Amino acid sequence: MTVPHEAVAHLTPELWQRANRLLIRKALAEFSHERLLTPEPRPDGRHTVLADDGTTAYHFAARRLALDHWLVDADSITRERDGVPLPLDALDFFLDLRGALGLSDDVLPVYLEEITSTLAGSAYKLAAPHLPAAELASRDFQTIEAAMTEGHPCFVANNGRLGFDAAEYRAYAPEAGAPVRLVWLAARRDLATFTSCADLDYETLVAGELAPGTRRRFADRMAALGLDLADYYLIPVHPWQWWNRLSVTFAGEVARQHLVCLGEGDDAYRAQQSIRTFFNTDAPDKHYVKTALSVLNMGFLRGLSADYMRATPAINDWLAGVIAEDELLTGAGFSIIRERAAIGYHHRHYEAATEKGSPYRKMLAALWRESPVPTLRPGERLATMASLLHTDREGGSFTATLIAESGLPAEVWLRHYLDAYLTPVLHCLYAYDLAFMPHGENVILVLENGVPRRVVMKDIAEEIVVMSAEQPLPPEVERIRADVPDDLWALSLFTDVFDCFLRFLNGVLVENDLLAEDTFWATVAACVTDYQQAVPEFAEKFKRFDLFTERFALSCLNRLQLRNNRQMVDLQDPAGSLVLAGTLENPIARYA
Repeated sequence: MTVPHEAVAHLTPELWQRANRLLIRKALAEFSHERLLTPEPRPDGRHTVLADDGTTAYHFAARRLALDHWLVDADSITRERDGVPLPLDALDFFLDLRGALGLSDDVLPVYLEEITSTLAGSAYKLAAPHLPAAELASRDFQTIEAAMTEGHPCFVANNGRLGFDAAEYRAYAPEAGAPVRLVWLAARRDLATFTSCADLDYETLVAGELAPGTRRRFADRMAALGLDLADYYLIPVHPWQWWNRLSVTFAGEVARQHLVCLGEGDDAYRAQQSIRTFFNTDAPDKHYVKTALSVLNMGFLRGLSADYMRATPAINDWLAGVIAEDELLTGAGFSIIRERAAIGYHHRHYEAATEKGSPYRKMLAALWRESPVPTLRPGERLATMASLLHTDREGGSFTATLIAESGLPAEVWLRHYLDAYLTPVLHCLYAYDLAFMPHGENVILVLENGVPRRVVMKDIAEEIVVMSAEQPLPPEVERIRADVPDDLWALSLFTDVFDCFLRFLNGVLVENDLLAEDTFWATVAACVTDYQQAVPEFAEKFKRFDLFTERFALSCLNRLQLRNNRQMVDLQDPAGSLVLAGTLENPIARYA
């Protein structure tokens, strides 16, 4: 049991002040990028953002890079009103600028709560023992996962996790790195839907995930209640979800023995950056488990839809088949870790009372995803791609450490990375009209001597889209097809890859004096050109969806969250939910 005062030991004046300064730095950078703020240059070379009242001002030093990327010096930020210095406080920042940011009376208090929670998480990370990037780069997969301090690089309120209390944060936040044992429920088979990939069935899955002794214990618990486990499916549940949602909101299902709580499993897991996905640390070759978690984080309640789960394995089978039969993708070593089985429970009362997409329909579901560990060859190791943007509290860069380990010039190292990451993403787009959500947390790097040799994509079924009517799909996979207008087709790559990842990687390399940004974008352009020359059969598509266009639309993620921080986008129509704010100059256009 966490002692009350120990649960907040990281909330000290010094750490809170530092966390606030770092968050305001990010807010100034990303809100300026999204053109919510318009910093004015000062004679001394700094910039100024005026608050809504016209008298409160934020001054800071910054560099602007390609894609209107702002490198803000955190230590240079000051706040004053009518020339009188004021303390830096993130909540004051959002109150000062609520008009400029478009924060409505309805959204503002919840957003402030998310910011406060994000600050508390930042203070916790600052209080942890310092692990320099130079040491972290050689650590194991899960140590790297837990050491990520920034969250999503674009979103300012990126660690809200509203619903966790102080003790639960230390138990379940990925940066806490605490072992977690999942709670297992038995669900009546006629009220649940289980589906699996073609090479897996329910009995084989359960036998592989649970030890014989655990299965006997569960069966005995059922028998003691006069029930037969064979009439039920087993569902792994996040402990928070059991205590805070299912034991209360699904109390009737428990009382009627439609659901039976069997207790904790024996394997220890660790939460991943996405908070609701768990890696098995006792048996790393076993599946990841992704669970429903009804906490508010980064614009959504993080439930899992029982309806969506039904098609998940079929979608993964289809995509795995596409990759296996494509010489370019297999030649690049590109792979996915399949979501091999999924289960969802259908609560008839909540389903009768709600529309599709309601959080009440997303409270009890789970999926099992392959582990990348068994795919490693001698000399290979794993790291989340988010680590390439990681900077330790002394300014040390994870990427700089990898480049030094490789012994390669930074430009050559970058090209190896782009060949492993960007080329397969390009090919999926042009050959199959297929877009991923390939941000740092969704991609796993396979490293050899510090060099990214290949990538593994994850989070497939909920995060991919086929953007044309022409591409053939099996009937059970049709859910991933979306009608995307031509002008938004290439934007999937410009936004998710260029603006939401490469923009930041360029900043890391420039800030560490590893690479000039002209060289960075010339290397990106060369990767695109070499890909296009390798597949001339798509020449018409290259013209129609031109990656060397002079400008592309600026799609704004924070604007989505500031507009509605409970459901940022309509998952049935993601393209229709975009918020665009003018255009960005394409940094590879000059290399056409």
